[in-house]
Amino acid sequence: MKRLLFPLLFGAVALLAPGRSWAQDKPVLNTAPPGTRPTPPVQPTPAPVYTEPTPQQPATTDPGYTPAPATAPTPAALPQPSPYSPSGLELPGREQERKAAQQHADMYTKLFVYSGIGLGYSSYYGYSNFNFSISPALGYRINDRLSVGPGISYAYNYYGVDNGSGSNSTNSSVSTSSFGVKLFAQLRVIDQFFIHAEYESTRAQFLAVDQYNQYVGTVSRQVQTPLLGVGYRSQISNRAAADIVLLYNFQDNYNSIYPNPVIRFNFLFNIGH
Repeated sequence: MKRLLFPLLFGAVALLAPGRSWAQDKPVLNTAPPGTRPTPPVQPTPAPVYTEPTPQQPATTDPGYTPAPATAPTPAALPQPSPYSPSGLELPGREQERKAAQQHADMYTKLFVYSGIGLGYSSYYGYSNFNFSISPALGYRINDRLSVGPGISYAYNYYGVDNGSGSNSTNSSVSTSSFGVKLFAQLRVIDQFFIHAEYESTRAQFLAVDQYNQYVGTVSRQVQTPLLGVGYRSQISNRAAADIVLLYNFQDNYNSIYPNPVIRFNFLFNIGH
């Protein structure tokens, strides 16, 4: 019996020995405490990137900067329909054409106020005559070149009178006033140059002299005065202008109330549409 047990024990030991070695060759899990585990490496922070400034986004070096989103255009900034452009879109040059047409319309309205200030000086038979006149009028444009209209006039004349000769001569001064009505016409020739014509009927005061050409007083009579000349217009704005006019008085005699040459400074202001 002992002989049988010994071989059996020897065989059992031989069978158990490889199993133990196989168990030792299996991988062993890491059973170290949690605090002893290695920490992962820290990644480096990326360098800041500079961005070029734009009208919508300022320059920044902060990588965490987030630009504000672009705002949508407000309704006021969008093209708006108009009587000239129902779609709200403007074709190239249309706005300039419309402004030019509006400027032309303002410059050439049908009605305008035309007031003039005149100066003149002359001398007859020893009498010096200084003249000042004002003549407001209402003008009507038949077209862009031709204008006509009625007006009124007032003329002031200052005379220097020399009575006698030699040691008996005396100097004195006399002033007269004249009122009248007129019609005028203007024709624009080229650019701002125009021809100006007037015909005036005036109740005028004149000096009265005797047979020796000596001053004795004043006398009133009706005078017809035709004037013709040229002028130049300086545009102040779309509706206002200033003219300088040089006229010739065809009634240049003792009945004249406007001594030659007649220089006037006129002002024009457009009214209406």
